[in-house]
Amino acid sequence: MADQKLPRREREKLRQRQEILSVALDLFSQKGYHNVAMHEVAAQAEFAIGTLYKFFQNKEDLYKALVLEECDRFEEILQAALAQTEDEVEKLRHYVRAKGQWCRDNLPFVRLFLAESRGASFNIKAGLDDELRQRYYVFMERIALIFERGIKNRRFKKIAEPYFLAVALDSVVDASLLLWLDAPERHPYPEDPEAVLGIFFQGLLEA
Repeated sequence: MADQKLPRREREKLRQRQEILSVALDLFSQKGYHNVAMHEVAAQAEFAIGTLYKFFQNKEDLYKALVLEECDRFEEILQAALAQTEDEVEKLRHYVRAKGQWCRDNLPFVRLFLAESRGASFNIKAGLDDELRQRYYVFMERIALIFERGIKNRRFKKIAEPYFLAVALDSVVDASLLLWLDAPERHPYPEDPEAVLGIFFQGLLEA
Protein backbone atom coordinates (compact mmCIF):
# COMPACT_ATOMS: atom_id res chain seq x y z
CA MET A 1 0.00 0.00 0.00
CA ALA A 2 1.10 3.56 -0.70
CA ASP A 3 0.77 4.54 2.97
CA GLN A 4 3.43 1.99 3.94
CA LYS A 5 5.98 3.81 1.78
CA LEU A 6 5.67 6.94 3.92
CA PRO A 7 8.06 7.57 6.82
CA ARG A 8 6.79 6.29 10.17
CA ARG A 9 6.09 9.80 11.46
CA GLU A 10 4.02 10.64 8.38
CA ARG A 11 2.08 7.38 8.71
CA GLU A 12 1.33 8.24 12.33
CA LYS A 13 0.10 11.71 11.36
CA LEU A 14 -2.11 10.19 8.68
CA ARG A 15 -3.51 7.69 11.19
CA GLN A 16 -4.27 10.47 13.67
CA ARG A 17 -6.01 12.55 11.04
CA GLN A 18 -8.17 9.63 9.97
CA GLU A 19 -9.10 8.85 13.56
CA ILE A 20 -10.15 12.45 14.09
CA LEU A 21 -12.28 12.40 10.94
CA SER A 22 -13.87 9.10 11.93
CA VAL A 23 -14.79 10.38 15.39
CA ALA A 24 -16.05 13.66 13.96
CA LEU A 25 -18.30 11.78 11.54
CA ASP A 26 -19.80 9.74 14.38
CA LEU A 27 -20.43 12.82 16.52
CA PHE A 28 -21.73 15.04 13.71
CA SER A 29 -24.08 12.32 12.46
CA GLN A 30 -25.42 11.63 15.97
CA LYS A 31 -25.73 15.18 17.28
CA GLY A 32 -25.57 17.52 14.28
CA TYR A 33 -22.83 19.91 13.25
CA HIS A 34 -23.83 22.78 15.56
CA ASN A 35 -24.12 20.55 18.63
CA VAL A 36 -20.54 19.27 18.54
CA ALA A 37 -17.50 21.19 19.80
CA MET A 38 -13.87 20.64 18.89
CA HIS A 39 -12.95 19.70 22.45
CA GLU A 40 -15.63 16.98 22.30
CA VAL A 41 -14.07 15.54 19.15
CA ALA A 42 -10.65 15.66 20.81
CA ALA A 43 -11.89 13.91 23.95
CA GLN A 44 -13.69 11.19 21.99
CA ALA A 45 -10.63 10.61 19.80
CA GLU A 46 -8.38 10.64 22.91
CA PHE A 47 -6.16 13.40 21.55
CA ALA A 48 -5.14 16.71 23.06
CA ILE A 49 -7.13 19.62 21.62
CA GLY A 50 -3.89 20.99 20.18
CA THR A 51 -3.55 17.87 18.04
CA LEU A 52 -6.82 18.67 16.30
CA TYR A 53 -5.66 22.19 15.52
CA LYS A 54 -2.49 20.82 13.93
CA PHE A 55 -4.72 19.29 11.26
CA PHE A 56 -7.76 21.58 11.12
CA GLN A 57 -8.07 25.32 11.67
CA ASN A 58 -11.52 25.07 13.26
CA LYS A 59 -14.68 22.98 13.29
CA GLU A 60 -15.76 24.28 9.89
CA ASP A 61 -12.43 23.24 8.38
CA LEU A 62 -12.82 19.79 9.97
CA TYR A 63 -16.32 19.42 8.56
CA LYS A 64 -15.22 20.50 5.09
CA ALA A 65 -12.36 18.00 5.09
CA LEU A 66 -14.71 15.25 6.20
CA VAL A 67 -17.32 15.97 3.52
CA LEU A 68 -14.82 16.41 0.69
CA GLU A 69 -12.87 13.25 1.51
CA GLU A 70 -16.06 11.19 1.67
CA CYS A 71 -17.17 12.72 -1.64
CA ASP A 72 -13.79 11.78 -3.14
CA ARG A 73 -14.34 8.15 -2.13
CA PHE A 74 -17.88 8.25 -3.48
CA GLU A 75 -16.73 9.57 -6.84
CA GLU A 76 -13.93 7.00 -7.07
CA ILE A 77 -16.40 4.16 -6.49
CA LEU A 78 -18.84 5.47 -9.10
CA GLN A 79 -16.08 6.05 -11.64
CA ALA A 80 -14.79 2.52 -11.09
CA ALA A 81 -18.31 1.17 -11.57
CA LEU A 82 -18.74 3.03 -14.85
CA ALA A 83 -15.37 1.81 -16.10
CA GLN A 84 -16.31 -1.87 -15.81
CA THR A 85 -18.05 -1.99 -19.17
CA GLU A 86 -18.39 -0.13 -22.45
CA ASP A 87 -22.06 -0.99 -22.93
CA GLU A 88 -24.25 2.04 -22.22
CA VAL A 89 -27.10 0.16 -20.53
CA GLU A 90 -24.69 -1.85 -18.40
CA LYS A 91 -22.92 1.35 -17.35
CA LEU A 92 -26.20 2.70 -16.02
CA ARG A 93 -26.91 -0.55 -14.21
CA HIS A 94 -23.48 -0.41 -12.55
CA TYR A 95 -24.07 3.24 -11.63
CA VAL A 96 -27.43 2.59 -9.96
CA ARG A 97 -26.11 -0.45 -8.10
CA ALA A 98 -22.87 1.24 -6.96
CA LYS A 99 -24.55 4.42 -5.74
CA GLY A 100 -27.12 2.48 -3.75
CA GLN A 101 -24.51 0.20 -2.22
CA TRP A 102 -22.23 3.10 -1.26
CA CYS A 103 -25.08 4.91 0.47
CA ARG A 104 -26.03 1.79 2.41
CA ASP A 105 -22.41 1.21 3.41
CA ASN A 106 -21.96 4.83 4.53
CA LEU A 107 -25.24 5.53 6.26
CA PRO A 108 -23.86 7.86 9.00
CA PHE A 109 -22.32 10.16 6.40
CA VAL A 110 -25.41 10.08 4.19
CA ARG A 111 -27.65 11.04 7.09
CA LEU A 112 -25.25 13.80 8.14
CA PHE A 113 -24.97 15.18 4.63
CA LEU A 114 -28.72 15.21 4.08
CA ALA A 115 -29.41 16.82 7.44
CA GLU A 116 -26.84 19.56 6.94
CA SER A 117 -27.52 20.23 3.26
CA ARG A 118 -31.24 20.66 3.90
CA GLY A 119 -30.72 23.19 6.65
CA ALA A 120 -29.32 26.71 6.95
CA SER A 121 -26.21 25.39 8.67
CA PHE A 122 -24.89 24.03 5.39
CA ASN A 123 -25.18 27.38 3.66
CA ILE A 124 -22.93 29.21 6.12
CA LYS A 125 -19.97 26.98 5.28
CA ALA A 126 -18.33 29.30 2.77
CA GLY A 127 -17.42 27.68 -0.51
CA LEU A 128 -18.34 24.11 0.37
CA ASP A 129 -21.81 24.19 -1.14
CA ASP A 130 -20.44 25.73 -4.36
CA GLU A 131 -17.69 23.13 -4.64
CA LEU A 132 -20.09 20.24 -4.14
CA ARG A 133 -22.50 21.73 -6.65
CA GLN A 134 -19.71 21.93 -9.22
CA ARG A 135 -18.73 18.33 -8.52
CA TYR A 136 -22.33 17.31 -9.07
CA TYR A 137 -22.46 19.14 -12.41
CA VAL A 138 -19.25 17.47 -13.56
CA PHE A 139 -20.49 14.02 -12.65
CA MET A 140 -23.84 14.61 -14.34
CA GLU A 141 -21.90 15.51 -17.47
CA ARG A 142 -20.25 12.07 -17.30
CA ILE A 143 -23.62 10.35 -17.04
CA ALA A 144 -24.93 12.56 -19.84
CA LEU A 145 -22.10 11.32 -22.08
CA ILE A 146 -23.37 7.77 -21.55
CA PHE A 147 -26.80 8.80 -22.80
CA GLU A 148 -25.29 10.77 -25.65
CA ARG A 149 -23.24 7.80 -26.80
CA GLY A 150 -26.22 5.47 -26.30
CA ILE A 151 -28.37 7.69 -28.51
CA LYS A 152 -25.65 7.79 -31.15
CA ASN A 153 -25.33 3.99 -31.02
CA ARG A 154 -29.13 3.60 -31.17
CA ARG A 155 -29.30 2.07 -27.70
CA PHE A 156 -31.60 4.86 -26.53
CA LYS A 157 -34.27 6.99 -28.13
CA LYS A 158 -33.63 10.71 -27.95
CA ILE A 159 -36.64 11.63 -25.85
CA ALA A 160 -34.74 14.49 -24.17
CA GLU A 161 -31.32 16.09 -24.04
CA PRO A 162 -28.64 13.78 -22.54
CA TYR A 163 -27.93 16.06 -19.58
CA PHE A 164 -31.62 16.19 -18.66
CA LEU A 165 -31.77 12.40 -18.87
CA ALA A 166 -28.77 12.14 -16.55
CA VAL A 167 -30.34 14.44 -13.97
CA ALA A 168 -33.67 12.63 -14.24
CA LEU A 169 -32.05 9.23 -13.65
CA ASP A 170 -30.05 10.52 -10.70
CA SER A 171 -33.23 12.00 -9.24
CA VAL A 172 -35.00 8.64 -9.45
CA VAL A 173 -32.06 6.98 -7.67
CA ASP A 174 -32.05 9.68 -4.98
CA ALA A 175 -35.81 9.39 -4.49
CA SER A 176 -35.45 5.63 -3.96
CA LEU A 177 -32.66 6.21 -1.45
CA LEU A 178 -34.68 8.82 0.46
CA LEU A 179 -37.67 6.48 0.70
CA TRP A 180 -35.37 3.78 2.06
CA LEU A 181 -33.81 6.16 4.59
CA ASP A 182 -37.20 7.32 5.85
CA ALA A 183 -38.84 3.89 6.02
CA PRO A 184 -36.39 1.05 5.29
CA GLU A 185 -38.84 -1.76 6.07
CA ARG A 186 -41.65 -0.27 4.03
CA HIS A 187 -39.47 0.95 1.16
CA PRO A 188 -36.29 -1.16 0.97
CA TYR A 189 -33.79 0.05 -1.58
CA PRO A 190 -34.09 -2.34 -4.55
CA GLU A 191 -31.25 -4.80 -4.92
CA ASP A 192 -31.94 -5.11 -8.64
CA PRO A 193 -31.09 -1.93 -10.57
CA GLU A 194 -33.87 -2.80 -13.02
CA ALA A 195 -36.38 -1.75 -10.36
CA VAL A 196 -35.02 1.80 -10.72
CA LEU A 197 -34.12 1.74 -14.40
CA GLY A 198 -37.49 0.23 -15.29
CA ILE A 199 -39.26 3.29 -13.94
CA PHE A 200 -36.97 5.46 -15.98
CA PHE A 201 -36.86 3.53 -19.26
CA GLN A 202 -40.26 1.94 -19.72
CA GLY A 203 -42.62 4.87 -19.30
CA LEU A 204 -46.08 4.93 -17.76
CA LEU A 205 -48.65 4.97 -20.60
CA GLU A 206 -50.08 1.80 -22.07
CA ALA A 207 -49.25 1.24 -25.74
